[in-house]
Amino acid sequence: MMAGYCWEWPKSNRLDVDHFDITLPEHDFAISWNIENTWAIENSSVREAGCIHTAQGLEFDYVGVIIGDDLRMENGQLVTDFTKRAKTDQSLKGIKKLAKEDPEKAHALADPIIRNTYRTLMTRGQKGCFVYCTNPELQGYLKERLEMVTMYQRKREQDLYLVDEKKEY
Repeated sequence: MMAGYCWEWPKSNRLDVDHFDITLPEHDFAISWNIENTWAIENSSVREAGCIHTAQGLEFDYVGVIIGDDLRMENGQLVTDFTKRAKTDQSLKGIKKLAKEDPEKAHALADPIIRNTYRTLMTRGQKGCFVYCTNPELQGYLKERLEMVTMYQRKREQDLYLVDEKKEY
């Protein structure tokens, strides 16, 4: 399990696997951030969630990814929101100060970092990826896009099969 960096990782609880950093109360779900940087190969990793910093460069058969409030659909557009990131996220250190001085520059800096976070997390699974979005509109958008891709693939396979049946090439 992995998640975007939208939940705090307080120093006081970093070694306590029973402290739940990531909570989704509407689904009675709670999990702690990874205790060790080697969480992916530890037996206890099923009780912990990894983040972008501990998942880069790793590959798994399957992954579960929680997309937090920093990425959402709004009026049909994919929107990133750095204000929804955890304060403990070092990849956006200083972004709030920059946003006060130059909001456009802050957004231009944060947008690709947020998008890359989820691209990286979702591509760690070689056989599959399960995704949960805190934003229902984004969940619906992703489901719709996946259905379109699946429909296109089935149509393409069907067309290729029909070409093979003709055997007149």
